[in-house]
Amino acid sequence: MSSVSTTGFAKIMAERGEANRSPVDFPVQRIKIEACHFCFWYGEKQALFDINLRIPDRGVMALIGPSGCGKSTFLRALNRMSDLNATTRHTGEIHLHGQEIHHRDVDVVNLRQRIGMVFQKSNPFPKSVFENVAFGPRLAGIQQREQLAEIVETCLRRAALWDEVKDRLGEPALRLSGGQQQRLCIARALATAPEVLLMDEPASALDPASTARIEDLIFSLKDNYTIVIVTHNMQQAARVSDVTAFFYEGHLIETGPTVQFFTKPAQQKTEDYITGRFG
Repeated sequence: MSSVSTTGFAKIMAERGEANRSPVDFPVQRIKIEACHFCFWYGEKQALFDINLRIPDRGVMALIGPSGCGKSTFLRALNRMSDLNATTRHTGEIHLHGQEIHHRDVDVVNLRQRIGMVFQKSNPFPKSVFENVAFGPRLAGIQQREQLAEIVETCLRRAALWDEVKDRLGEPALRLSGGQQQRLCIARALATAPEVLLMDEPASALDPASTARIEDLIFSLKDNYTIVIVTHNMQQAARVSDVTAFFYEGHLIETGPTVQFFTKPAQQKTEDYITGRFG
């Protein structure tokens, strides 16, 4: 990780302001997801320790920290993707709109429709561009071609991809460029009408131009979705997020509004990490 001073991050914040993209502070009542004393284990190894974190509604929260710190584990816990590993267990609670997501009455399939996920490596299905986006709605019972076509166009537009693929909807998705494939995966996630979008290093495998497109997309989506993004890129977190949380060795060290977090961190360990002294 390259070294960046807090002054350097202040410059990023100023640039966001000039572009009318300053991160915003959220009042306490606008909370979408809340983790309460959440602990998590892989077998005998504890990966998360007593995490208490509020994720604001309709904004972007960035989760940062060195490799193995627990940020991706926490991200996957938010829609119970971690349930797919039989060795895992947890204590504590995670609430979505006040409902505990592990309650026996919660339908996990419905939960994952409400909380979509985009992975680090783009993973389009070996189907056409159209069928990738239509996949979720078809599973939900939508079969009318006109309705599916409307959903596909809407989601591709929201993913800033429609103009590039509108004449290629029948082509295999794997023919798209890496950046286009990642935006297609975002469109596919949006097709199930989620409330929350989880992104695990969505731009780490992309070139700078494609990364910029993904960052622009994240910013445009936050008016309608709650977005939680895991990133190793400090500058990216500063550019796109409204709130940032720093994980270290399974502990939540500090969280706060992005402007404050990167320019006046409260914890010395946070400052040491964001300025490249370790990580």
